[in-house]
Amino acid sequence: MNVRLSLVLVSLLLAGGNVPDGTRLRPLLPGLPDPPPFPTSVPQPDIFMSVGQEAKEPTSLGPQTRLEIIRYVSGEFAKAVKPLPGGAKGFKIEVGKKLDEKELTSAVRNHGAAASPGDTVQITALEFRAKEILVLINGGGRKKFHLREHLQVGIGGATTPPPNLDPNNGGSTLILDYGARVPDMSADDLMHDLEPFLDFSKRRSAAVNWVDTLPPQYKQAIQDHEALVGMDHEMVLAALGRPDHKVRERDPDGHETEDWIYGNPPSRTTFVTFAGDRVIRIKKFG
Repeated sequence: MNVRLSLVLVSLLLAGGNVPDGTRLRPLLPGLPDPPPFPTSVPQPDIFMSVGQEAKEPTSLGPQTRLEIIRYVSGEFAKAVKPLPGGAKGFKIEVGKKLDEKELTSAVRNHGAAASPGDTVQITALEFRAKEILVLINGGGRKKFHLREHLQVGIGGATTPPPNLDPNNGGSTLILDYGARVPDMSADDLMHDLEPFLDFSKRRSAAVNWVDTLPPQYKQAIQDHEALVGMDHEMVLAALGRPDHKVRERDPDGHETEDWIYGNPPSRTTFVTFAGDRVIRIKKFG
């Protein structure tokens, strides 16, 4: 009899697994306590919330991405869209905000213009900070001392500050201020952020095929995907695309050259050497 009663109790308890949440079995024998109710919801651990929040935070610029940006942007030529102020302090650009034209005019008046709209300039170095990227153009801005710039002319008690007599005081430094840690980006993103000052596109009229305007030897070389001595950076890009590596050096006479390297040894590798904006040497290996 006890065995039969035990089997009945077990069967009823097992059946309770299918009872909906919030219900419970009635006690079968006097004196047995009611089982606790099933919870209607299961609280989620706090860790899931923290993981979700972390995933939404923007990723910062990593070392590998920095190398890629330096590889593709440093050494690039562009056309100045606006006057580029000189001076060692640099000119700050708040990324994502409208350019303050009055502030730019004041900076050019106080420090001179390192380049005027339409001038060809070169990005010679990049410096990464926590919230900023410094872009050095034509060597970067630097302070020059001129005695006449520190003189003032007084007439009838009024003084007039001297004009900036050296508008070409070296290069320019543009400071891209992101307001927070520099986000992960590509080389094209950085060029886009510099668009208020620099034009990397060298846009052509849609009615004119630029290649057709080139001398025949360059036109044919581009069609054959070959580089020739005398080409400029734009022609080489049209012929070979972006290089795999860039290396800048100085020869014994102090002249700076830049090698665009296509391929990786021991595979076929082409070295295209520039002096300024012109190809002076081409070497092929493999």
